[in-house]
Amino acid sequence: MAWIFLLLAGLFEIVWAFLMKMSEGFTKPWATVGTIGFMIVSFGLLSLAMKSLPLGTAYVIWTGIGAVGAFVVGIAVLGEPITPLRVFGAVLIVSGLVVLKLASSQ
Repeated sequence: MAWIFLLLAGLFEIVWAFLMKMSEGFTKPWATVGTIGFMIVSFGLLSLAMKSLPLGTAYVIWTGIGAVGAFVVGIAVLGEPITPLRVFGAVLIVSGLVVLKLASSQ
């Protein structure tokens, strides 16, 4: 169950990161409230996952899901550029997440 909590926490992190961008420096009320709400849910799920997962594994995977997810949303939704170096960086992050998952005894 901890891995499900962690996955959901990472997905909620993607949402709050996108909403933070949409808040334009917290000047748009609906996006600001959404950012805070999704942050609370994301942190709550992360804390549940950390009850049984190692700190380093849980935190790195949570931030990795958020980072790669925000990267994809930036490209797909916001029209951010796709460059070989950016894609290579995302591939390195995903590779690290796979290694951490494999190294985990959970």
